[in-house]
Amino acid sequence: MPLFSHLLGLGLITSGLSFANGLETHIPQADSKIASAYFTGWHSVNATPIFDVSMISWEKYTRLIYAFAETTNDPHSITLDGSNPDALPSFVDAAHQHGVSAIVSVGGWTGSRFWSTAIGTAENRTTFVKTVTDFATQYNLDGLDFDWEYPNRQGLGCNVLNPDDTANFIAFLKELRQDPVGAKLDLSAAVSITPYVDASGNPSSDMSEFAQHLNTVMIMNYDIWGSWSSAVGPNAPLNDTCAAPENQQGSGVFAVQQWNDAGVPLNKIVLGVASYGHSFAVTKENAFVEGSTTELAAYPPFDSSVFPLGDSWDTDAGEPFDKCGQPTTNGGGWDFFALVDAGLLDQEGHPVDGVPFRFDDCSKTAYLYRPDQQIMISFDDPKAFAAKGQFIKDMGLAGFAMWELGADSDNVLVDAIRNTVGF
Repeated sequence: MPLFSHLLGLGLITSGLSFANGLETHIPQADSKIASAYFTGWHSVNATPIFDVSMISWEKYTRLIYAFAETTNDPHSITLDGSNPDALPSFVDAAHQHGVSAIVSVGGWTGSRFWSTAIGTAENRTTFVKTVTDFATQYNLDGLDFDWEYPNRQGLGCNVLNPDDTANFIAFLKELRQDPVGAKLDLSAAVSITPYVDASGNPSSDMSEFAQHLNTVMIMNYDIWGSWSSAVGPNAPLNDTCAAPENQQGSGVFAVQQWNDAGVPLNKIVLGVASYGHSFAVTKENAFVEGSTTELAAYPPFDSSVFPLGDSWDTDAGEPFDKCGQPTTNGGGWDFFALVDAGLLDQEGHPVDGVPFRFDDCSKTAYLYRPDQQIMISFDDPKAFAAKGQFIKDMGLAGFAMWELGADSDNVLVDAIRNTVGF
């Protein structure tokens, strides 16, 4: 079924929208779908609560990704120093004992600073191919995930940039596939909701060669709205074509369209899903529909000068400066397990009496409000995960990847999406 017909049948677009192509795709059987998640090494030590390898529900997943091996200013080297390198061998061993693919992600938000350097010249690309294949061999990995979200665009704030980043990345992947080790690895890339930009700074119109060298492309459909936005909006919207124009900042539907139009087959696309949400400082006056003390308002304004502290895993302002030397703020993140532990949701992830709650049927996003702290939290609940699983199934996508593994609560979220994908 063509892409447009898929979306129209799902009720996720209107007939007024057009698509550049109507790519026909074979929909894989359920047992070939990918169920994946990211395991954050830093939460396996010196965290409250700790989430270590022994706590992983391996039977829920087909592949798990260890985050992160970070790039350095030397293409001969990548480092696990920020992600508890001592845990990686046990992670790989346990994955293989359970028949799960063990993958390491290279890059990340702070770890992508030197991606451009690592693949910026022919000499460096050859060196970096050896660096990552030696790394994969050393740790007996099944694959590598490349988390370089913004080639030729700034991410953290001090990333090295090159107008030819995207072309160089494709050249690196091509050379990696010609290596005897690289040829056998499961290779994926974590990407933003629009294709990588070209040398002119515009989204690339043809990413088909990029897709040829990768097993899958994982779209990070989260962090769409946050403290940088104009209002309280959905962290990980499935759809936004049904929202007002000013509230259409991107979504799963939009992202899949963008990457598919650029030549990435639907059955190579993995949808990234979020087991966390963002908090916003919202006054009681703005939090509720006018005249109500229970019905939450949609897209209310928030105080952008206030950065609420999130849960115990939140990135707080304990370090005064980031890796670029810029002042830090509280991250404001709320993981799903923390919403349950705080009594804001019940053990099954459902709203509890007395906590103002709203579910937006357009974006398939849950919201709750804490009047005592005057914060509103946008997050995905089981209903949101189930909707995304249905979308994956109906669109014939490759599967899902959750950020992050330890943030779920008693597998409530992963069970919801597995059920509708068809596992």
